[in-house]
Amino acid sequence: MLIDSHCHLDRVDLSPYQNSFSNFMQHTRDAGVGHLLCVSIDLESYPQMLALVSPYEDISVSVGVHPNDFDRREPSIEDLLELAAHPRNVAIGETGLDFFRSQGDLDWQRKRFRTHIRAAIEAGKPLIVHTRDARQETLKILAEEKAVRAGGVLHCFTESWDMASAGLDMGFYISFSGIVTFNSARELRDVATRVPLDRLLIETDSPYLAPAPYRGKPNEPKYLYRIAETIAELRGMETEALAKQTAANFRQLFGAG
Repeated sequence: MLIDSHCHLDRVDLSPYQNSFSNFMQHTRDAGVGHLLCVSIDLESYPQMLALVSPYEDISVSVGVHPNDFDRREPSIEDLLELAAHPRNVAIGETGLDFFRSQGDLDWQRKRFRTHIRAAIEAGKPLIVHTRDARQETLKILAEEKAVRAGGVLHCFTESWDMASAGLDMGFYISFSGIVTFNSARELRDVATRVPLDRLLIETDSPYLAPAPYRGKPNEPKYLYRIAETIAELRGMETEALAKQTAANFRQLFGAG
């Protein structure tokens, strides 16, 4: 069984499935995906996201505000704790730093990141961390806020082995998306062979970042097998064994699946 550790199901195009989320989920299960984590990126759409997935026992959720959403409602620790108390909620995030798509004074991003870390520690739930062009500051804030007390995952990992190693030392898991299937991602592919097998996760980040050979098309959880196949091949192991281990890792981190 495959587990998609990070996707945005409320943003997937349902038109190929007669605009039926139930139909979409059946195709997802038929592709061997047995559980999914639907990740929040803002508080405004969180109630609708939760309502969409709540009827499905094989979907967990997180709550958080993405670092690029400047004009969204700013979450307080109390907001995050209240929403994270829902029985289907397993994590805080996604949160983090993104200096690629945001410019100017980004202290608001740093403050928001710290708020999420503190909420995760208080809630006793793992963090889902987004980082782009902010390698050193991400690690600095995680260390200063003692994020090791919460743990979590560096999602859609695209950084160096040095950053992966630092994250592992803080108790974090490393999650790989469809980018690892790109032939041009040589450094990332090397990292995928070096992360300890019991700290590795896979994700689609649907509807974004479709793996090869679907690159450039809308992504879906049913393409998760391509990521599993690629990493298994890189590591010289069977895809089924990779799927089984990453599913066990997901259960260990999030307590679901």
